[in-house]
This record gives sequence, structure tokens and C-alpha cells, in this order.
Amino acid sequence: MPDIWNGQCFCGGVRYRMHGRPMFIHCCHCRDCQRQTGGAFAINGLIEADRIELLGRSPEPVRMATESGHPHDIYRCSECRSPMWSDYGGRNWLRFLRIVTLDTPDDFVPDVHIYTRSKLPWVVLPDGARAFEEYYDVRQEWPAASAARYRVAKEKASAAR
Repeated sequence: MPDIWNGQCFCGGVRYRMHGRPMFIHCCHCRDCQRQTGGAFAINGLIEADRIELLGRSPEPVRMATESGHPHDIYRCSECRSPMWSDYGGRNWLRFLRIVTLDTPDDFVPDVHIYTRSKLPWVVLPDGARAFEEYYDVRQEWPAASAARYRVAKEKASAAR
């Protein structure tokens, strides 16, 4: 039986089920994530969109500006405005799921801490944490099985066009 986790927004209107673990988990300390969450960082689990099953209402995309100029949509509950996941760069086949929206977020630990150049000084990273001042080399950091999942999802999305 596959691993299944449930999650929801603050008000419970957007509910979902995640089928399987994320491919990779970022703890992002960039200024954009800090401002968008109102916290010290965002924890995003990268997972295929077809592994997220909606059980409640659909979240609404809110377009955010980025330094790169690529689109960044944050999907939020229309009532409580909780951020559920992001779509960076118009890749609607991939979700950057907000891990803290899961009912049991403590089941997951970030694989990497990114953009630590803007990490708040009072945030202390765990011993042995893989940390990067900016982004990282995906080919070096991602496990082979996760990279394969990513390729399959991307190919599936390209074939569907």
C-alpha cells in the first residue's frame, strides 16, 4: 500500500491527499519566501501534481513577481488565504507543496536548506544539514530515484500537450 498523507488549509476548506513522499524537500530562506509566508522560511516538498488528490475546494492561484521574470503562482485557499503549494515557472505538472499544510508535517525533514545567505541569524540549522547560500546543483543533490520520477513527470506532461 502506498504512503498517504492528508493535509488542509487553516479553515479546512481546501483538503487534499498526498500519494507518496515528495521527490525532494527544500527549506528556503530567501527573502521572497520570508515575505510570502510571514515566517523565517518556507518548506516545500517537490511532488508530481497527479500525486495530489483534492478532497475539498480547489485553491486559487495568486501570481507573484519574481527576480527571474518567470511566473510564480501560489495556490491559496479562497477563504483563509493559506498557501497550499506553488507552481514555479508555469510547470503545472509539478507542485512545491507547503509541507506544514500536512496533518503530520513532522514526518518530513528538509533535504536541503537553500538561500541561506538571507537566513535570519537566529535560525540555527541542524548539525549536518546540507545548506547552500543560493541554489544547488540538482544533479549532485537529488537521489537517482527522485531524478527519475522528475523526468517521467516532465515527459508525461510534454506528451500531454
